[in-house]
Amino acid sequence: MSLSPPITITRLDLQRLEKMLDSLEAFNPTAEALERELGRAEVVGLDEVPPGVVTMNSTAHCREEASGKEYHLTLVYPQESGREGSVSVLAPVGCALLGLSVGQTIDWALPGGKTLQLSLLGVDYQPEAAGEVR
Repeated sequence: MSLSPPITITRLDLQRLEKMLDSLEAFNPTAEALERELGRAEVVGLDEVPPGVVTMNSTAHCREEASGKEYHLTLVYPQESGREGSVSVLAPVGCALLGLSVGQTIDWALPGGKTLQLSLLGVDYQPEAAGEVR
């Protein structure tokens, strides 16, 4: 497995995600992985995050390398998942996308020992860049 690429998250996303993790009744492997990701992230202010970084509520254009299949996924909090094209930050692929920059590839271990390799091709929408943070 390759080293995880550096990731960037906003202070606001960090606070909201830590609060969400604290509220979980039972920790699962993805929650533990998310906590590790938060611990290694570079944390920046809302006005400092580059536009090519996946933040919460961003829409990412990514490719799963083994199949070549491309996806447009909006990274959301668990209570907002279920809409078409949305992926929860507590899903393995959602956790893997958080903080990635365009051009980065991440290896993500799936349950059952498989590894998914995901490349970020672009960020179609980022709330910080659009001035629409809520």
